[in-house]
Amino acid sequence: MSDFRVEATRGGIVESAHRVSLAVVDADGRLRAEAGDPGLVTFWRSAAKPFQAIPLVADGAADRFGLSGEEIALACASHSSEPIHLEVVDRLLARIGCREADLACGPHAPLGPAVAARVARDGTPLTPRWSNCSGKHAGMLSLARVHGWPIAGYERRGHPVQARIAAEVARWSGIPADQMVFGVDGCTTVCFAMPLTAMATAYARLATAEEPAARRVRDAMLEHPLLVAGTGRLCTELMRAWPGGVVAKIGAEGVYSAGLPDAALGLTLKIEGGDMRAAGVALIAALCQLVERLGLDPAIAERLAPLGTLPIRNTRGEPTGELRAAGRLRFHD
Repeated sequence: MSDFRVEATRGGIVESAHRVSLAVVDADGRLRAEAGDPGLVTFWRSAAKPFQAIPLVADGAADRFGLSGEEIALACASHSSEPIHLEVVDRLLARIGCREADLACGPHAPLGPAVAARVARDGTPLTPRWSNCSGKHAGMLSLARVHGWPIAGYERRGHPVQARIAAEVARWSGIPADQMVFGVDGCTTVCFAMPLTAMATAYARLATAEEPAARRVRDAMLEHPLLVAGTGRLCTELMRAWPGGVVAKIGAEGVYSAGLPDAALGLTLKIEGGDMRAAGVALIAALCQLVERLGLDPAIAERLAPLGTLPIRNTRGEPTGELRAAGRLRFHD
């Protein structure tokens, strides 16, 4: 078993360690690298968003309502509630003839630290459009609109929107819908549990997809990384550091997925304790090891490496240690 992990240091010693389970697969589902338990069954959470967005393109909603690449990217996003994100979600809702009141997601503090500090200072009322998932929910509403399905309850299992999305997730992951475990995500809609290998397979297929709808979703994410996350957030910074070479999406509770178009590989990892900062550190370390193993341009790893170590600070903002990856993936020829 691989000893790949993320360590938290303080005073020059390892204070704690986060265990990582990870699967790297090709588009046929063959395991190419692993750590921990690559078959671990867990919830995909927000890393599933690109596949929840594909139906709105495939079924004609994007064309009928004239959705741009920005609006498709936001449908895949866990955004930071920056002004650009709110502007795009408002535009998306207007295009499909819906209002903010139609969004089933509830509000929460913005994921972007600067935005969160500003709204707390100003006492800004937070409404559903501020949810990091508001773009996903607007995309689901567009799917209901194009089919003439009811708007009410679109987020719930049993609604045709969710049945259509489950079928799409099954197609890309290779896990039939009746073999998935379903739950309710933090944003109120349906989420899916399956093995890490299945999630990674879906990303390998997305990375290499020739189907027009999937290519349009993938290209929207690659062309608009700021809309997929936000200023200073890892999904955005990673896709900027390796333009066109990686499509990445965070999920809650320590999940991260990525697809590598040039290498035709997909990757999904899970931090056992759910630590989100550790998930990003593990992702960058795994990608750097893949770059080395595949003989890709070393400059890629040089650009990624600064994203892979995070300082630990005290209450005065002074560095006291760091989060860093340790150990190696186990590779399969």
